[in-house]
Amino acid sequence: MNADQALVTFRGPARRNEEAMGLRSRIFAATYDRQTARVERIWLGELRAKVVASAAGDVLEIGAGTGANLAHYGEGVTSLTVTEPDAAMLKKLEPRVHESRPGAVVLRAPAEDLPFEDNSFDTVVCTLVLCGVSDQERALREIHRVLRPGGRLLFIEHVRADDEKLAHTQDRMNPVNRFVMRCECNRPTLRTIEAGAFDVADVDLITATKVPKFVRPWIAGVAKAS
Repeated sequence: MNADQALVTFRGPARRNEEAMGLRSRIFAATYDRQTARVERIWLGELRAKVVASAAGDVLEIGAGTGANLAHYGEGVTSLTVTEPDAAMLKKLEPRVHESRPGAVVLRAPAEDLPFEDNSFDTVVCTLVLCGVSDQERALREIHRVLRPGGRLLFIEHVRADDEKLAHTQDRMNPVNRFVMRCECNRPTLRTIEAGAFDVADVDLITATKVPKFVRPWIAGVAKAS
């Protein structure tokens, strides 16, 4: 085998893996709204409205997905910037932002590496994002960095159960959940937020319905940058 052949052999599996990940990403983006439509209709849309409506000032939404929060921003929003790291999701998000929130800025960026100056925003909105980021603590540090002193993080997340038996079930089901929904079902997200430079000002502990048992523990609330 010569050097060129060795290089092709080495790159082949990585290239195939990238293509497979790209295909999964496109399928996930194409089917996401359909997968979540029932839950959104029955209770999640109402929860989004409750949390997101309090966003005010210069607002950043991270991991905006297909734009499920866009309809819930109120008159208190001075400016809106939305980010999404996944290219396939971004293709669905951009036209929805421009249609419903003309003037908003849309960027492709991961939560762990936000392309903004320190102290840029009054509010950060984060719904069903911290379950899927590669580094939760780093994402929260970035959120804190771009928030102004006293700025607020508005969050909705499914989390690790306090009940040990259910938490064990979450651990067992996490590989399946990661493959199907591209996120972790067993992260202690509230504790991670509290351990960072945030003061949790308000939090609701929710037992979700119309979802598998291992993703029923949810939280929704407000944390202030200390």
